[in-house]
Amino acid sequence: QVQLVESGGGLVQAGGSLQLSCVASGNILAINTMGWYRQASGKQRELVISITSDGSTNYADSVKGRFTISRGNAKNTVALQMTSLKPEDTAVYYCNAGGLVYTDYLGRRRVNDYWGQGTQVTVSS
Repeated sequence: QVQLVESGGGLVQAGGSLQLSCVASGNILAINTMGWYRQASGKQRELVISITSDGSTNYADSVKGRFTISRGNAKNTVALQMTSLKPEDTAVYYCNAGGLVYTDYLGRRRVNDYWGQGTQVTVSS
């Protein structure tokens, strides 16, 4: 069974920094893209930042120059370093694994997208 487990998050003052981490576990063969989405209260979930297996990144304009994403050597971990945080960054942040290739209980190769449970980031002014 594939799972994404997030850690980090919490409460920080405006201008501060936080780091989020995500680990994907299970019978994983490869993950194409890992990234972070966020959903503020009353708003739709939006892409924050993502990184492919070859290191290509995609950023929301609102976080360029402030947020950085990195993948671990094992390629099934991803970290989000957030700096110069603003109150408008307050949201629940979700880890996403896109194009995750795994083997099921019968040994069959499967591909699917997975989400973490979400972690709250609150930036006070």
